[in-house]
Amino acid sequence: MPRVLSIATLYPNIHKPRFGTFVARQMEALAARGDWEVTVINPIGVPPVPMGRYKALAAAAVSGEEGGVDVRRPRFTLLPAVGGPFNPRMIAKAVLPIAQRLHEETPFDVVDAQFFYPDGPAAAAIAKALDLPLSIKARGADISHWGHKGYALEMMQEASNHAAGLLAVSEALKRDMTALGLPEGKITVHYTGLDRDLFRPLGREQSRRKMAEDFNVRLEDGERLLASVGALIPRKGQHFVIRALTQLPDTQLALIGMGGDEGALRQLAIELGVPNRVHFLGSLDHGQLPGVLSAADAMVLPSASEGLANAWVEALACGTPLVITEAGGARELVTAPEAGRIVARNPQDVAEGVREVLAADYAPQDVAKTVVQFSWDANAAALAEYYARLIG
Repeated sequence: MPRVLSIATLYPNIHKPRFGTFVARQMEALAARGDWEVTVINPIGVPPVPMGRYKALAAAAVSGEEGGVDVRRPRFTLLPAVGGPFNPRMIAKAVLPIAQRLHEETPFDVVDAQFFYPDGPAAAAIAKALDLPLSIKARGADISHWGHKGYALEMMQEASNHAAGLLAVSEALKRDMTALGLPEGKITVHYTGLDRDLFRPLGREQSRRKMAEDFNVRLEDGERLLASVGALIPRKGQHFVIRALTQLPDTQLALIGMGGDEGALRQLAIELGVPNRVHFLGSLDHGQLPGVLSAADAMVLPSASEGLANAWVEALACGTPLVITEAGGARELVTAPEAGRIVARNPQDVAEGVREVLAADYAPQDVAKTVVQFSWDANAAALAEYYARLIG
């Protein structure tokens, strides 16, 4: 059986169980096929003297089998705020001894990176040392953020030149990669997967009753609910949605996610006089998310940049149309009116997009049909075929 060694800084652990779950689901789905053996090395960065949040993160560097995947978690030296240029080298230094030992025991066939930076350059060093073909996957922020930092772009270009193949989560991201000088001929589009048993329409009224029980989010007759799923950071644009609420009477907003913008978003809601209509639900377990999405009339996420957001696909699968901006693969998902609206990134256009979707009142089953092609089985099958091409 062929073996893949995947380097993934973006991967859940006991301290951050929701971090990079889509990477874990992808690798678990590949392992479940039974035609590839999957090993993931999930390097965890901690300072030389871990304190505060890094102390808990250091304790999460625990290895074991998870979902049929052999997961190893070495620690690498991280210099907070200034370590960006050094992270690939530090990761490679921590990972290489483990990779060499495992390769000697049972040889790998391909080395894989699940994020373009810092994973990609680190994986390139591992692949060179083991004399194996290399694959690197781009997911969005690794291109839109790191691709515009000179030192990172130089390392990304060097790694991509060495790679046998590259993956992008959307056609739009493939174009962005090419614009940065990454070799277009090596790029294969690999769409995300979806847990179809979990993400499906659950019924709006019963989901709203559950929202009231679990989160004390209660809607009066005739009131509408918007959901916004994403980290509370400026790039996701939740402040535009809160501002749009001033133009959307009888509408409440549930924010799902955590991040540094939470304090500012709470203050904005107070300043605009809508604090009772904005609900901060925090980071939810994956099992809770379908109920929240099924309860909502629309999922609104005016991002500045994306690859192809898993939250978009999951919302549509629950029968909840989107109001999103022209970011990443937005137009690869919003291909029919039932899927929602693509709007400009300002409160007025967000509000207008919401009004259109609410007025249309699409049937959840019709919305869900727009993402019928997404599943983790399909994702794993495409990945297995792609890896097979790389090793000949």
